[in-house]
Amino acid sequence: MIVVKIVILGLFALLISFGMVTQSYAHTTVEVEKYKIEAGWGIEPPVVGIRNSIVFKIIEPGEREGTYTGITSAFQNLDATAMYGGASKNIEINSDPKPGYYFSPIIPTKTGSYLVDLQGEIRGVVVDIQIPVEDVESTSVLDFPPKASEGSADVSALKNAISSLQQDISKLKSGETTTSSNGGEAYDFAIFGLSIAAAAIILAIIALVKRK
Repeated sequence: MIVVKIVILGLFALLISFGMVTQSYAHTTVEVEKYKIEAGWGIEPPVVGIRNSIVFKIIEPGEREGTYTGITSAFQNLDATAMYGGASKNIEINSDPKPGYYFSPIIPTKTGSYLVDLQGEIRGVVVDIQIPVEDVESTSVLDFPPKASEGSADVSALKNAISSLQQDISKLKSGETTTSSNGGEAYDFAIFGLSIAAAAIILAIIALVKRK
């Protein structure tokens, strides 16, 4: 039982460390022949339940080297579909006053990864691509003051996991708790469990420090 407990503590700490990983936000640009198509969220980070827009920039090389020109009426023969898991929705594209810029209002209803599927053609150039956009976050990234002291809860949980792990290690060393009667294999499994737990807790602590 003690080995199982150790492994569970390790997995718990590992899950906490994953939850502390911060994400960076950026638009994604793909090239279709001479055209560059950029897609992303109008407001970053995108938050579930809050009105946002999927924005596009479609450009081509200008007359001078290193310059680019926005493409007008790019979606005249181009369809855009927002995709999430197995769900999809054809989205209406609006033109921004700035040439080459477009947007489609949307309220993301679930956290996670979204894609934009573009099918059709731009001035005779066939377009058949899927562009990933930034993951949608929960409202906790914008909550102020926080609904709950999540950081404190994480630290407290880690402290409890470390304390429990230290007690289990002490019991194993003192012989107060035995692994089982089959000797070497059980002992090796216990050490393996301790290693997993220790590594997971270290990862959680590193993630916590980076988040601060």
